[in-house]
Amino acid sequence: MAMKVLCVHAHFDDFELTAGGIFTLWRQQLGDELRAKVVICTDGEAGHHERPREETGRLRLREQEASAEIGQYEMEQLRYPSGEVPREACLQASPLFLAALWKTIRDFEPDYLFCPPLPTDPLAGIHVDHVAVADAVRKVAYMVNVPHAFTPEYPVDETSSRSCKVPVVLNVYDSYMAGENACDLVVDIEEVFDTVCRMAYCHQTQIMEWLPWVGRHRMAKPASLEEWRESLRQRFLREQAMLGLKTERIIEAFTVTAWGSVPTEEALLRDFPNVLSAESDLARLRDRLKRWGG
Repeated sequence: MAMKVLCVHAHFDDFELTAGGIFTLWRQQLGDELRAKVVICTDGEAGHHERPREETGRLRLREQEASAEIGQYEMEQLRYPSGEVPREACLQASPLFLAALWKTIRDFEPDYLFCPPLPTDPLAGIHVDHVAVADAVRKVAYMVNVPHAFTPEYPVDETSSRSCKVPVVLNVYDSYMAGENACDLVVDIEEVFDTVCRMAYCHQTQIMEWLPWVGRHRMAKPASLEEWRESLRQRFLREQAMLGLKTERIIEAFTVTAWGSVPTEEALLRDFPNVLSAESDLARLRDRLKRWGG
């Protein structure tokens, strides 16, 4: 069974901590039948305390490329129609951002698209770039199969159009949105957690420099890959506890949206391996999918 999956996120290192496990499971399961791609929507230049912006962005890109080699996925930075990469910390769901996302999704035509969630509680914490990506994906999802939506930005022959697959859009867990995360599909990634750790460990400017300095995620500078593995395990377990999940195995959690195509429960359970979701959660998802599907 061939499959194409796309993760659209704001920053270098976001993917590994939210969907790196499911992508790795699919790679093991499908081999060359899987095309997996990660799109980073910012230049990566803002998140450091002592490196110059240009150097930070250059190193972060190199680190993501190293992660992609381990995870066997394609990666690229999103670019506006002008070729410019969006600036970190300033991302907004502007017409140019929507146009760039539209083209990226249409060019790849994924079966499943993963992106951050949108908060509903104004008291919830957010990262502006994460929310902008979520907002933009939601707003552009219907336009994926509207062939002339952004032809002023990306000119084509408007007398010859093609139909484009609209993906199923799922939200990942967002650690900046504590208390606002939910999940429909709980996927056991314990068997590939070591690969997730190695992918994430590529982001040395984050792990060794920025995260310990900023103190946002209670992560001390690890002395080795082994220490990093234990630190990352504790982070996942804290997030799982916030979701009310009582397991010592490492999981990834996803919420199904109606932003794009509405899947069936049968298709989701066929395509997603190692699902641990409680029957009560699946029942709520089943009811929602039936309503959305009309």
